[in-house]
Amino acid sequence: MATRTRRPAGARPASKIPQLPWRSPQPAPIVLVSGPEEVCAERAIAGLRDYLRAEDPSLEVSDVRADAYAPGTLLSVTSPSLFGEPRLVRVAGVEKCTDEFLAEAISYLSHPQEGATVVLRHTGASVRGKKLLDAIRSGTGGGVEIACAAVKRDSDRYDFAAGEFQAAKRRIAPAALRALTSAFADDLTELAAACQQLIADVEGDVTEAVVQRYYGGRVETSSFVVADTAIAGRYGEALIALRHALASGADPVPMVAAFAMKLRTMARVVGVREGSASLAARLGMKDWQVDRARRDLVGWTEAQLGLAIQAAARADAEVKGASRDPVFALERLVTVVATRSPFGS
Repeated sequence: MATRTRRPAGARPASKIPQLPWRSPQPAPIVLVSGPEEVCAERAIAGLRDYLRAEDPSLEVSDVRADAYAPGTLLSVTSPSLFGEPRLVRVAGVEKCTDEFLAEAISYLSHPQEGATVVLRHTGASVRGKKLLDAIRSGTGGGVEIACAAVKRDSDRYDFAAGEFQAAKRRIAPAALRALTSAFADDLTELAAACQQLIADVEGDVTEAVVQRYYGGRVETSSFVVADTAIAGRYGEALIALRHALASGADPVPMVAAFAMKLRTMARVVGVREGSASLAARLGMKDWQVDRARRDLVGWTEAQLGLAIQAAARADAEVKGASRDPVFALERLVTVVATRSPFGS
């Protein structure tokens, strides 16, 4: 008598739909972007938008919140327009979806609208929406899945960073790649930002010396760590981190650039109550960048932020030759940002 293999309790049924890598997304009537790694999910969704827009520049893009859903919205944004433009509908918060969204989304799977691509973002943070996910994975609606698993291991971070340079058709030395991933071992979003900064700033191959110049030789004293600590108001820690970074060979220019980048991002979102997804789309940013900037803004006033931005501009000029003492310029910048007072002005 044949025996039946039992699936462990709570295990996910085998998916019957194509599984696509997040770096190479392909459109389908339904695209499920699952998993907790937000950076990868953002890249996948942006890749889908770019793919569809390259096919037809008249692409209509709509954003929907599944956790704040108005009944009838999904059908409205997927229905053909008068001129028949293709539609991309990005649905966020499926792991917190309302009952109304769940019912309408399951119904939509049976009759997807022609010319519409519906992207469903589910972080996996809860089992909410499981019935919808199971239906998609069973093949209903002709969907595909892009899984964005958490990047936790050193080897995964190394592969992620290597992929950033490969996608940009840029070369980076293996030693430089190891140094870079070590410098951002705790935050994939900042590793991604560091990769993109090097790709944008550095001509030719990226060497270990370049990485050392930008981010220092110590994991705990990278430019972003100094900036983050100062922005959080931890003055003593920020000064210690700064001195360690300088002692390990960090270049003042990219350190000031890290401050300026984060302060500019904070300035773009300060006082704006718009949802992260729609604000990010309007500003040409990523959702995680908006969320991070809003966390950084806790405890700041607009006047203090303006003061810090002025200090960063002054420090930028000074470390590039306007002052004979770039270290003092950096220390003054850290003091202004961490204490939120016009020290040294």
